[in-house]
Amino acid sequence: MAQPSTARGRVAVIGAGPAGMATALSVHQAGHEVILLERYKQARPAGNILNLWPPPIKALALMGVDTDDLGSPCYTEFRSAAGKRRVRVDLPEEIIRDYGGGFIGLLRPDLYERLVDALPDGVLQVDRGVDSFEQDGDGVRLSMTDGSVEHVDVLVGADGIDSMVRRSLWGEKPKREHNLHIFGGFTFSENTGAQAGLCILSHSRTVQGAWTSIRSKGRSGFQWWVLEAHDASTEYSGNLYDDATKLAREFSSPLPELVAATDPNTVQRWPIRDRKPLKKWSSGRVTLVGDAAHPTSPYAAYGAGMATEDGYFLGRRLAGVDLTEQHAVEAALVAYETPRRPHTARQSQQAYFLGKMFHHSPAPLQILRDQILDRTPLLQKVVGESSPKEIIAQLNVIDTAEQSFRVATR
Repeated sequence: MAQPSTARGRVAVIGAGPAGMATALSVHQAGHEVILLERYKQARPAGNILNLWPPPIKALALMGVDTDDLGSPCYTEFRSAAGKRRVRVDLPEEIIRDYGGGFIGLLRPDLYERLVDALPDGVLQVDRGVDSFEQDGDGVRLSMTDGSVEHVDVLVGADGIDSMVRRSLWGEKPKREHNLHIFGGFTFSENTGAQAGLCILSHSRTVQGAWTSIRSKGRSGFQWWVLEAHDASTEYSGNLYDDATKLAREFSSPLPELVAATDPNTVQRWPIRDRKPLKKWSSGRVTLVGDAAHPTSPYAAYGAGMATEDGYFLGRRLAGVDLTEQHAVEAALVAYETPRRPHTARQSQQAYFLGKMFHHSPAPLQILRDQILDRTPLLQKVVGESSPKEIIAQLNVIDTAEQSFRVATR
């Protein structure tokens, strides 16, 4: 079914978000022909603010994305609403040397611009929706919205939480509502009292309030967000800026000042939902990446990062593989998803339970929870010590993948 190519195979990626663009970049580096199909008229970000961990930053650079001054390196601390430090995430000296800290804070549109700039000419095809697909041992046939047909050897669903590819493979299943929503914004004001180079996550009894330093197009500023419980069955009808301002009052400076310095027209809101982890991502010649595979609450601060890593690892696994061979494709897709599924499931499940603990605990348990967080090392062990280990582990996995990739493409 697939048409012959001078490359070793032809791959279609549906969806030009971070997962899709990273996949296209890595698959192209692996020597295959790749088309990135985006149903809208441009690759557009769904949101305004973002944090990235060192592993996706490293993966981006290896895929040819310009990461120079992409964001502001930040140390991370967890604090009470009154400003008392609960956790400091300390990283090894080599991580600080290479990345400046645990996060970089940036604006999501800036990441999209860097990714689009890195894509080879002709890879990104906008205004090209996919209605359905079918596959057999020879390839995958895509039925396009405009009535045309594309034939490829491998199909990658990077089409988000409402993925058509996921639904076609595994059926329609309901989203998991967290009954939470988040308000977020950013400012480049110099009069907020916020300190550059920090990522501060705070919790009152029922609200999370956070802010980080950012860089955008040579400018320094700050992003912030506030998160609270919200019944998903109830339509939101409030004022974004006013509600964010009210929630920020529960926290110590500089969070209220950051919200006050924000242009009300730039404030955004997202209801938080995900899907339970899948036991399998791939079937035959088709697989999933990013939110199509593992939509994740912002409590993980790793959604876009894991999506970027998915694309990187998938392309590396396809290096040196003859994509016309069914068994070779299936083996490569299994090798791609096997280490990714437990890693991403752990992040998404932890984010789900953290959301429940901080925003859906009964009032008496809230008091006990806060006493434990303020007076015991529990949070330091769960977050402060586990996060650096996770970062180091993923950086090492990337190093191993890159060594194998060099051998396969030599």
